[in-house]
Amino acid sequence: MNIKNTAILFIAIPLVLAAFTHLWNPVGFPDIFYDEGVYMYRAMHLMSGGGLQIDYFHDHPFFGQLFLAGILSLTGYPNSLHPTTDANSIQMLYLVPRVLMGILAIFDTFLIYKISERRYSKNVALLASVMFAVMPITWLTRRILLDSILLPFLLSSILFAIYAKDSKNKKLLVILSGIFLGIALFTKETMAVMIPLIAIMVYQGAKNRKMLGLWLIPVILIPMIWPIQSLSDNQSHLFIGDIISQVHRQNNNFVNILENFFFFDPVLLILGLAGILYAILKKDSVILLWFVPFLVFLASVGYAQYFYWIPVLPVLCIAAARFIIDLCAKAKENFRHIAPYVVISCIGIFGLTMSFFLINSNVSGQYDAAAYVLQNVHNSNIENDPNNITIVSSPIYSWVFQYVYHISDVLPDYRALLYYPAPTSHVLLISDLHFTSNLNSGKQLSDLYYNTTVVKKFRGGVLDENLGQYPFTSMIVNYEGSEVEIRTSK
Repeated sequence: MNIKNTAILFIAIPLVLAAFTHLWNPVGFPDIFYDEGVYMYRAMHLMSGGGLQIDYFHDHPFFGQLFLAGILSLTGYPNSLHPTTDANSIQMLYLVPRVLMGILAIFDTFLIYKISERRYSKNVALLASVMFAVMPITWLTRRILLDSILLPFLLSSILFAIYAKDSKNKKLLVILSGIFLGIALFTKETMAVMIPLIAIMVYQGAKNRKMLGLWLIPVILIPMIWPIQSLSDNQSHLFIGDIISQVHRQNNNFVNILENFFFFDPVLLILGLAGILYAILKKDSVILLWFVPFLVFLASVGYAQYFYWIPVLPVLCIAAARFIIDLCAKAKENFRHIAPYVVISCIGIFGLTMSFFLINSNVSGQYDAAAYVLQNVHNSNIENDPNNITIVSSPIYSWVFQYVYHISDVLPDYRALLYYPAPTSHVLLISDLHFTSNLNSGKQLSDLYYNTTVVKKFRGGVLDENLGQYPFTSMIVNYEGSEVEIRTSK
């Protein structure tokens, strides 16, 4: 096989694997997470002409909803799907954005390959991209999250900074690197921790402070759209208040999300941390500046979710791959040339097997629950009509009811009850794990729960019924979509 064909094969293998693990059964696994509903609600609100802001929406910048709304609009979404009230139709509403996340993950895999190839070697690139494609923890990128959206922009910024070092078009690549990091920041402000990494890469490559200044211009200006917009709309007080509230949120701490990582994917965590230790010995500034500041950030913030690991999953794969490939170079001479491919094959088969058990399952009862509501609630087109039923649910459902089926008297979120009462006396509640975990947030929520009765239950989770049959299947137990109750006023 010639060199050109080998290069094509090397990059095709992880891309094919990523296409399978990220596009297979996107609505069956994982369940629809609360935050996915929030971002879809915001995108649909924007597509309906409602603008960028609604209620508590200064928590993150706007690019995530702009990106989702823009891509979905190009497809004619949701009307192009011709939605009906059955569960399959509601699945299709989530299928389109979930497939979009899968496509982004495939592009992430490509970028990881190119970064590793340029920085290290083809073997490191192959192993790192294969690990990202198949290891179980990377199912996190299947969800419609800001972290999933920003990752290809972050990786593109890093790649352009690496390519700028030896390029004749240094200025263009530096500007592109700055633009892509600026977009990542405009998606989620936490990406500020990546500024030192890419700034040092740009400066080391250019050896020129002016070039670094050129890079900084889009890095600063693009995310500045966020506070400038709040000033132009006389919302600066809301902007500051929401930011402070976001910073001081208390929930899952660093130990919790570290335990979650180990629970989801102990193999990648152990290999990745071994790679980080190896990077310390090798004084690998790229790996260390990518991982350590983000780790410090996660350990210091009061509120952290398990999916916050997404921006550093690539560097854990790269660090582990470099460590393993360098270790293979110390193998016996007659085995040394095939050792990397043996290891890559073993890790690839292991990861693909574990991921297959997950992505081939159906863990959500949420689509059936939404279909039940659509088929049984017949509100008039008049808002606050006393004969209407007020639908109280998380954004997982409310954007579907409000912006696709145009049902009146739908609260955007459970938490709306903390600020204003339900517009009608008859209430239908869609209760899931997220709702019950927030019962202590206010008397309004607990009163609603205990003053309603269950009329229907929906439970997903094929693997729940066979717990222990496969390795690692316990990781999907107690997902938010595993059990959903429809409750109505007594």
